[in-house]
Amino acid sequence: MTQEKWGQLKLGLLKTVGQSNYTTWIEPLEFEQLQDGVAVFNVPTNFMGNYVSQNFADVILYELNTAGEKVQRVTFRVSANSTAKPSPRLVSEAPKAVAASVESTVSTGEELPAAPLDTRFTFDTFVVGKPNELAHAAARRVSEGGPVTFNPLVLYGGVGLGKTHLMHAIAWELRKRQPELNVLYLSAEQFMYRFVQALRERKMMDFKVLFRSVDVLMVDDVQFIAGKDSTQEEFFHTFNALVDQNKQIIISADRAPGEIKDLEERVKSRLQCGLVVDLHPTDYELRLGILQAKVQQHRDTYPGLEIANGVLEFLAQRISTNVRVLEGALTRLFAFASLVGREIDMELTQDCLADVLRASERKITVEEIQRKVSDYYNIRLSDIIGPKRLRSYARPRQVAMYLAKQLTSRSLPEIGRRFGGRDHTTVMHGVKRIEELKVIDGQIAEDVEILRRALEA
Repeated sequence: MTQEKWGQLKLGLLKTVGQSNYTTWIEPLEFEQLQDGVAVFNVPTNFMGNYVSQNFADVILYELNTAGEKVQRVTFRVSANSTAKPSPRLVSEAPKAVAASVESTVSTGEELPAAPLDTRFTFDTFVVGKPNELAHAAARRVSEGGPVTFNPLVLYGGVGLGKTHLMHAIAWELRKRQPELNVLYLSAEQFMYRFVQALRERKMMDFKVLFRSVDVLMVDDVQFIAGKDSTQEEFFHTFNALVDQNKQIIISADRAPGEIKDLEERVKSRLQCGLVVDLHPTDYELRLGILQAKVQQHRDTYPGLEIANGVLEFLAQRISTNVRVLEGALTRLFAFASLVGREIDMELTQDCLADVLRASERKITVEEIQRKVSDYYNIRLSDIIGPKRLRSYARPRQVAMYLAKQLTSRSLPEIGRRFGGRDHTTVMHGVKRIEELKVIDGQIAEDVEILRRALEA
């Protein structure tokens, strides 16, 4: 294989892994040689070789074989003559994976395709509050091992609410308590790539044996397999086989199983037969607790750095949608204060985090609500605004009016004008009707909550 051909294959990988992953992990790879079925790539560091091996080697192997190259294995090594350059985002974006070997290799053999666990994500570092206390308690129970009390455990919620943290914490705790257990943690995307690889190489029996031999199967971001029929079929059979053996299954998703579009009904049914737990959006108290815990960690890195009263409260109030953004803001704040040699006070906070604070002030518009609601109910935007009074249009219209009243500062007459020039009394009626239905109709309450989260995300 030539360097030119590898360059073309890399562009194909860009579409598969996304721009961020491509820039950080794929672009720095330098093709060295292909000999005896082994493709060798130079990498800038041992850590990068290990991480790419664990997370992207399957995809690279698949692309190489699809392009006609006869490759059984890909290897990543650090070469003194390598011209590959580490991405400038590598240090900040790379998670702390489990200890790396000097040379990282992934083959088409029978190794379990485990994803790396982040050493930061343990129960000791998980801050518990009302929005996540049930999920934390359920995760704790599963991590204790012993008889399977609910199977599967499904953790779901929006970005940055702690799903992956709890998944990693369960895996670490199980490995500590029962090191003999075969605990397998991977993403749904990795499950799919392994499945496709097994199909292509006619090794489905090996695949089935591998995944049915685990004691605990943990699959992150299961919504990824939605719409992928063959992968869903195999996941369904793997799920059944493990449940029949009384093996524990733990799943995470960005929404409740019943809300995942294009997920087969039988898979939804299976996921809903265990304990399904929602991680709610963080409240002020939980965000403040998370910041206080992170401050203690940062003080180990930046000893002697002071933080003024009121700064943490300010951040907890202003950055409300995403814990990752909140933690990242605090990390940036400590690093900046250390570089300039200043105390972390309100002035420095507002200067350093101006872009983050501006983004957190994003205003939700009535038009945005109308678009989101029409997409959710699969109707045209013109039907939300138009004069039709059919129930299939009227109820979504009332939901949109209710959300406009709750999430924007617009007056009732202004909202009415944006709904086809309707009178403010019509808006009042719609808002009141949804408030009543939320109490007696679980589906409406759920619809409103899903839409609110989507709009605030």
